[in-house]
Amino acid sequence: MRRISLSLLTLLFAGCTTTPVVKKHLEPTVFPYKQEEVVFTNPKGGNKLAGTLTAPANGKVSKIVVLITGSGPQNRNEEIKELNLRPFLVLSDWLTRNGIAVLRYDDRGVGKSTGVFATATTADLADDAEAAVNYIHSRTDLKDLSIGLIGHSEGGVIAPMVASRNKVVSFICLLAGPGVPTPELMIQQAKDQIRLSGASAQDTNLMRSGLQKIYRTIHDNVGLSSSELKIKLDTLLYREARNVPPRLLHGKSVDEVVKLTSAKYVSPWLRYFILFNPADYLTKVKCPVLALNGTLDIQVKNTTNLAAIKSALQKAGNNNHQEIALPGLNHCFQKAKTGAVSEYSQIYETMNPKALESVSTWINELK
Repeated sequence: MRRISLSLLTLLFAGCTTTPVVKKHLEPTVFPYKQEEVVFTNPKGGNKLAGTLTAPANGKVSKIVVLITGSGPQNRNEEIKELNLRPFLVLSDWLTRNGIAVLRYDDRGVGKSTGVFATATTADLADDAEAAVNYIHSRTDLKDLSIGLIGHSEGGVIAPMVASRNKVVSFICLLAGPGVPTPELMIQQAKDQIRLSGASAQDTNLMRSGLQKIYRTIHDNVGLSSSELKIKLDTLLYREARNVPPRLLHGKSVDEVVKLTSAKYVSPWLRYFILFNPADYLTKVKCPVLALNGTLDIQVKNTTNLAAIKSALQKAGNNNHQEIALPGLNHCFQKAKTGAVSEYSQIYETMNPKALESVSTWINELK
């Protein structure tokens, strides 16, 4: 659930602060249910994925979900150590206690999973998630269960990618999942981030203009190699950075800004993600869908993204979907004050009970 990456330009405008990390509650210490360590293979990538399968102790279960992490390399608990957050540990525990089996796994190249994360795109990660679905369906003790996907943040676009092509998937739940094209998503994300930092309208416009030029350059040069694209981006970034007032560089040189930013944008993941439009897959999803978003989410704005998800599902002819904005919750589904990223580590809860209840109740009510 490491959030969808903020642009380096945005972080420069926003500055950086150090905030205390507080202990989180709701994390389980007792596990009154079955736990099984599993390993399955993604035949497309050739990597092995290690995870934990949990199921109610009484064996009474009709549904199982696969948890799909957000952007960035994370383990099966969707852990962000610097923020002391392990949301999938809490979510899987809650769901299992409420009669729903759960498979959560380490991202490729993380924990006990093999493979290389740095070169993976969202499409590659979707193949990993689909491998989890196929693994469940291959087991005689699990294949009769209804299989669902729960994706958070970037996982919220991976879930529709898999559901749109694999009919074994019976339902999906999108937690702060994007619904608008990535450039629109990331520009809005950047605007909200620097708004909370107190940036002026002039600085905001400068940032937006710079990001639009970067995205346009990537879009217009899809066929270039990484080294060729880097040359174009370096030229653009040097020109843009020289127009940025020194106070907004926060002590960094123009060379540092260009080097860090261009390296970020030529990565396989970000090049792919910038060209991504969730509607390409949502318009093909026919199974039941629950989309949840917090009203204080500054990384995936609730109003525009929930509306886009709803519109795409309507175009799909999907008659079983709900889009719900949960008041006062941030991108991590914590009860927040402003939604700022700097608050994540300071909030006592890992996931708000309202979010947990919304997911389990919806799943259990599915026929």
